[in-house]
Amino acid sequence: MSGAERETLTWDLFGTASRELAEQIADSGYRPDIILSVARGGLFVAGALGYALSVKNLHVMNVEFYTGVGERLPLPVMLPPVPNVVDLSGATVLVADDVADTGATLKLVRDFCGEHVADVRCAVVYEKPQSEVRCEYVWRHTPLWINFPWSTLPPVVQAEVLDA
Repeated sequence: MSGAERETLTWDLFGTASRELAEQIADSGYRPDIILSVARGGLFVAGALGYALSVKNLHVMNVEFYTGVGERLPLPVMLPPVPNVVDLSGATVLVADDVADTGATLKLVRDFCGEHVADVRCAVVYEKPQSEVRCEYVWRHTPLWINFPWSTLPPVVQAEVLDA
């Protein structure tokens, strides 16, 4: 995919995207009690939406799926700590992520919330055509690989690989 055309999101454009996404949510009348961020890319989206929608109750769910560009695990895996369902019980929840690519991660998170919350909806900056989850709030649709400002440059510190 290195030579393929890509969608590029800059920090400035992310500011526009997150504000317009928040306006979509507000205009729909949806008022979340909790914003549930899908780490890591969803952390940026959740923070921006939290400020724009005046929601201070932010939670994080860490789900591992992608291991590299176009490389992923067979299924998404929830990593600890998993949010306590008591904290979500009866709440109106907005799940925030950067992209709905296959939709598998969002489906896992939405299904996790489904039995415990009053209502759950999803907000993403980008949604791809192959996503199995159709998000209620989407800034843009694209079939392309996306260069996000938080993950385009290589890490300053390389992650340690643990021996099995």
